[in-house]
Amino acid sequence: MKKYRFFVVILVLIAVITNVSAKENYRIGIAQFAVHGSLDNCREGFIEGLAEHGFVEDKNITIEVQNAQSDMGLASQIADSFLATNYDLVCAIATPMAAICANTFDDKIPVIYCAVSDPSAAGLADENGKNIGKVTGTSDTLPIEDQLIMMRALLPEAKNLGLMYTVGEANSAVQVKMYEELAPKYGFDVVVTTVSNGSEIALAVPGLISKCDCISMVLDNTVVQYLDVLLEQADAAKIPVFGSEVEQVILGCVAAEGLDYIALGKHTGDMAAMVLKGEDANSIPYKVILDNKLYINTAKLEELNITVPKELLQRATIVD
Repeated sequence: MKKYRFFVVILVLIAVITNVSAKENYRIGIAQFAVHGSLDNCREGFIEGLAEHGFVEDKNITIEVQNAQSDMGLASQIADSFLATNYDLVCAIATPMAAICANTFDDKIPVIYCAVSDPSAAGLADENGKNIGKVTGTSDTLPIEDQLIMMRALLPEAKNLGLMYTVGEANSAVQVKMYEELAPKYGFDVVVTTVSNGSEIALAVPGLISKCDCISMVLDNTVVQYLDVLLEQADAAKIPVFGSEVEQVILGCVAAEGLDYIALGKHTGDMAAMVLKGEDANSIPYKVILDNKLYINTAKLEELNITVPKELLQRATIVD
């Protein structure tokens, strides 16, 4: 009997040291706030990141994906259902979804968030950057100054810069404030239009277009979900729209200084794997990803008669 207990202790120690769990299948929820390319890429990257650490869907993890379609009420319902299901871990994609999940779960389920522009402003970290509760994740801070430099190079005569955001998205308000602080340095006056939900966007766009020479997208999930509505009206008025990431450039924005959201999702998957292997989410510092690249849509730029300086072309990824 003593010899048997000795071997059991040894096996337990080996499992702890190698971070191998006796659990055969983990249940993971993915709560995505809106339907658009960058958040879809976050989700795909997250699943890829988990797989790179040996957590493979339909092998040793079960994944349920729910999308709130930019509806705060639906986002709360998703969080409630995930709590009732008692998942081992939830990946919350975008700021509103992350904040709702963290508040709903109250540390009962670890939250690994993705694409949260300002974790402190969202209540997911304190002013010193320390995680609040069983949460951690990745931040997609918008490279606003690089965007303004690029916009000025493409539009040397432009004066009024239009921004649109959803009042309920705290991440967007932070980015708009940064634009307002930095834009004058590059000769832009900022014109801001707000909406409460996606249904207001079509009616709000004409007023914004009438006041600006160009528009720049912030990381506002609701507005991005209705990007086609904004682009249709802006194209008709010959107003260039600058995106916040590559998927928006593919859809018709002229250019963007943005992140690779597949890579952002993979970083998030790395962190989730650490939690599944036994680490406390609270002890894993959130990561701010700053590796932005320039993407340009040459066809759209030609359509609007915008000339691209050679220095931009040399470092740009061309999207047509």
